[in-house]
Amino acid sequence: MNNPTTFSDVFKDKFLQGFSLSTQNLTLPNILISLGIAFALGLLIYFIYKKTYRGVLYSHSFNLSLIMLSMVTTLIIMCISSAPALSLGMVGALSIVRFRTAVKDPMDTVYMFWAIAVGITVGANFLLFSIIGTLVIAAILLALSFVGNNMGHNYLLVVHYDERYSKEVTGAVNKMVQRYKLKSKTATRNGIEMTLELRLQGNRSNLVDNLLNVPGVQDATLVAFQNEIA
Repeated sequence: MNNPTTFSDVFKDKFLQGFSLSTQNLTLPNILISLGIAFALGLLIYFIYKKTYRGVLYSHSFNLSLIMLSMVTTLIIMCISSAPALSLGMVGALSIVRFRTAVKDPMDTVYMFWAIAVGITVGANFLLFSIIGTLVIAAILLALSFVGNNMGHNYLLVVHYDERYSKEVTGAVNKMVQRYKLKSKTATRNGIEMTLELRLQGNRSNLVDNLLNVPGVQDATLVAFQNEIA
């Protein structure tokens, strides 16, 4: 006498079938198409990052890693999608990997998540979703970058001058710069060191040249600065 099939038996069969190796979607054309789309979208992220970067030191190697991150993530998701049993092994393998590279700019973290999201969506065969999402995010970043460039860039201005000419130096700075914030002021026997945070539009390197013509100014330094003026 055959035992009746229960819901538990059906669930176990479906569960085991889900963990069986299935390579029907991992054909050579599908792999090449997915990797090609991941590369194209990663290349778009590469150009958007290069175009919108506003930091001091641009890292070309980090930007290239965004392309590779999209493609590698695509490969991983394609393997997991074709064989769910591999997902357990992937979790165990990736859990022992520790990344010690410090990400100083928060926007770099955003770009990393963007590249990973592209790899996940392409690897899961959500190609239209990945393409539309990448184009929308790219358009938003370009628009925000355009607005930010029109607002100007942040700099630190360091001026050393004679204390006897404090009024002349302050008046000259007020004429040349409309908005600034005093960050520090140090008095020594050799004079005063004043550090200002300011925002300038375009190339204003001639600011330090003009300050040297002010009586009492010994030297002036203009350095790019990432933080926003409060």
